[in-house]
Amino acid sequence: MTLPTAPKPHSADYFGDARDHWWNADFVELMARRWKLDQVTFALDVGAGVGHWGRVLAPHLGPGARMIGIDREDAWIREAHARAEKAGLGDRLSYRLGDAAKIPFHDEVFDLVTCQTVLIHVADPRAVLREMMRVLKPGGLVAVAEPNNRANALVFGKTLFHADPARLCDLARLQLVCQHGKAELGLGHNSIGDLLPGYFAEVGLEGVSTYVSDKASILVPPYRSPEQQAVRSEMLEFAAREHFAWDYEETRRYFLAGGGSEAELERLWAVAGTAAREVALGLERGEEHQAGGGVQYLVAGRKPS
Repeated sequence: MTLPTAPKPHSADYFGDARDHWWNADFVELMARRWKLDQVTFALDVGAGVGHWGRVLAPHLGPGARMIGIDREDAWIREAHARAEKAGLGDRLSYRLGDAAKIPFHDEVFDLVTCQTVLIHVADPRAVLREMMRVLKPGGLVAVAEPNNRANALVFGKTLFHADPARLCDLARLQLVCQHGKAELGLGHNSIGDLLPGYFAEVGLEGVSTYVSDKASILVPPYRSPEQQAVRSEMLEFAAREHFAWDYEETRRYFLAGGGSEAELERLWAVAGTAAREVALGLERGEEHQAGGGVQYLVAGRKPS
């Protein structure tokens, strides 16, 4: 008898080495000044995963500041602790089990409550924002980093840049229908970043600001830098195991929930597979190159004093 495969912890496909290169250090320094992170002494990272976002922000917090990360996956909590220790941040970063919809802390505890690519996975972002506000001190800051993955799905490198428009529309349709279906299933919308400034205002946050990350995942042969090697490896891995934003079963679930048919899914999945293999071949030959831009919003607002 074949035993069922245990489900992977959430976001497992996106916690690889490439994620260590999501931010330009000088841009983070600029955002730290804009957000006055040097005034923060106690912070909460919601949906922390393995702690990438906390390790990005921690050096910019006030002297002696501490940050707690919560996540619903015990595997990620253990890994986040290990990575914080390895980075020399074990005395500033700690992690515990917790859910964004019901944060396990009392009211008005933190100076900063933050998250990275978490609100794209929740059914009701405004409810989570209210929960983040609940544990925030008056005058404290809610700051989030969330994308528009609709736009990111239309970023192509050399291999596909001049492809027939109908083919590019097929690739985009697969992504768009799946994003819609994911939202219809109550699992969040992968492009929710577009709506967050309005949601911040709706829940009562003040002085709402929005910036866009200046980071691009450039690929230029021969891909010498650690960042380019990590991005290249991730793209090759995804192509090899047919992972096009999601694996087949998850794609099927979202696509059908979004109004697509089985027949159309099979056609578009084949189109995506062919495209991924062509890009992978270009990477292997050292011919593929891309600017690699994307839309990642940083939205912030303060709780009224």
